[in-house]
Amino acid sequence: MPTAADRPAPRRVRLDPAGPVLVEGPVEIEMPDGTTVSSDRFMVALCACGRSRRYPFCDTSHRRRPRRKAAGD
Repeated sequence: MPTAADRPAPRRVRLDPAGPVLVEGPVEIEMPDGTTVSSDRFMVALCACGRSRRYPFCDTSHRRRPRRKAAGD
């Protein structure tokens, strides 16, 4: 049986708001304020549009709600 030492280290990802991101897990996500959130799922969908109520994770809100304007728009 695998031990904790045998598991791969989480991947760290910086979010790019220019597009959607699918990342093989596990992941550790560095937020703009320096905090981190993690997921141990095998594939993680990260929100790049900013509409998710579960940000930084995608909840498919982009399908239901109009896009909010970015600063400077």
